[in-house]
Amino acid sequence: MRRGVRLGVDVGQVRVGVAQSDPDGLLATPVATLDRDEDGGSDLDRIGDLVAESAVLEVVVGLPRSLSGEEGVAARRARDYAASLHRRLAPVAVTLFDERLTTVDAHRVLRSSGVSGREHRSRVDQAAAVLILQAALDAERTTGRPAGEPVGARKPRTKRSAARHEGTQP
Repeated sequence: MRRGVRLGVDVGQVRVGVAQSDPDGLLATPVATLDRDEDGGSDLDRIGDLVAESAVLEVVVGLPRSLSGEEGVAARRARDYAASLHRRLAPVAVTLFDERLTTVDAHRVLRSSGVSGREHRSRVDQAAAVLILQAALDAERTTGRPAGEPVGARKPRTKRSAARHEGTQP
């Protein structure tokens, strides 16, 4: 397993939850809930500060797919957010990780730990970020490979696209 701190990010319309791992990549813990600032980008700036402060190896952004695996409006928002992070944080890796049902699980965890319903709103995004990051850490530990879909990575060329690139058709 790669050594280094990772950040987990749960992107919402109103708030962004942030979690952080230990340097060994074993345990995710909550860090912050940021107000979403689509105009000024102060949430992106704060994540950039966290990356610099902790010498972060990778940022894992939750990708909210439906149960069927389809991507809707929320997934497009997460992809756009991840792309913005990628542009700001390069060369730090930004990865999208499937986060189906993490918000539901986060509410369940908060309820079972005795957090009142009024406090859920301010803490659920952090809890979801913890679940996203922990799942990515566990997946990497299990497979031995970084989990998720790298943002900004080039897709491998197929024989057909390579032939077109060289000016011939297969």
